[in-house]
Amino acid sequence: MHTRDAVFLEDLCPKLRVRRWRQSLHTFTGKSCIYCGQPSESIDHILPRSRGGLSITENCVPACLSCNGDKSDTEAFDWYRRQRFYDPRRAMAIRAWTEGDLRLALRLLQWAQPNPINHELTKPISPDQDWSLLAA
Repeated sequence: MHTRDAVFLEDLCPKLRVRRWRQSLHTFTGKSCIYCGQPSESIDHILPRSRGGLSITENCVPACLSCNGDKSDTEAFDWYRRQRFYDPRRAMAIRAWTEGDLRLALRLLQWAQPNPINHELTKPISPDQDWSLLAA
């Protein structure tokens, strides 16, 4: 059987493809809003659909409901510069995202919001702990 002969579930159900695409956008940013860093619950179009924006990865970013609703159909960069939580690193990440450089965008987002300290790594090691698991 050739791969072109196979029938994929996504081909039979386009909504499943869209749902997986939307989930992958949230996964890219660790389920956080690209604008403020809060948990993301929606997808925002950087160039609004009402102004000709397409529903493609380069134009869609994860956003919290507050940012998505407040931005409405305004241009993303003008709106973002007026916000009190404006961060130039996030602005650069949004610009990189729109230009299709997701790797750079994700690195800039990590720089803007570093992961909290892993307290498990800072715990003292007990003498009876298995040292073979700690090597590497």
